[in-house]
Amino acid sequence: MTLVVVPVRYPLTNNSRRTLEEAIEVAKERNAALSVLHVNLYQNGKTVTRTDLKSAVERQFGRLENTRYVVRSGFLVEETILDEVAGEEADVVVVGTKQVSRWRRILGRVMDNPNIERYLKNHLECEVITVGQAVA
Repeated sequence: MTLVVVPVRYPLTNNSRRTLEEAIEVAKERNAALSVLHVNLYQNGKTVTRTDLKSAVERQFGRLENTRYVVRSGFLVEETILDEVAGEEADVVVVGTKQVSRWRRILGRVMDNPNIERYLKNHLECEVITVGQAVA
């Protein structure tokens, strides 16, 4: 079965809601499983549980069929997301433009003019869908 992974912030921001909305549509269109991912940063000292994440998403979008909620911990959000996407062998990852710009900054330290979408496709062997920011 096709797997769509969507990283989100908790509590859900407007951008996270927009990205999640797109991921839900992609999963429905492709009859895919959806994995909603949040990363707890060690340095923040805050811990979000799977129950917290699931409740927040379901309050916003209702109960989602064939959806799992994943909370991982790490020092770098981007690296933890890449590890999760690779480990789950996701077919599609849906990320917001803010997330892409963070990856671009990090990779820009070691590469000239990094093309994040190409980098993710080459290293993860999955489709990357980038979602524009929510309008305030």
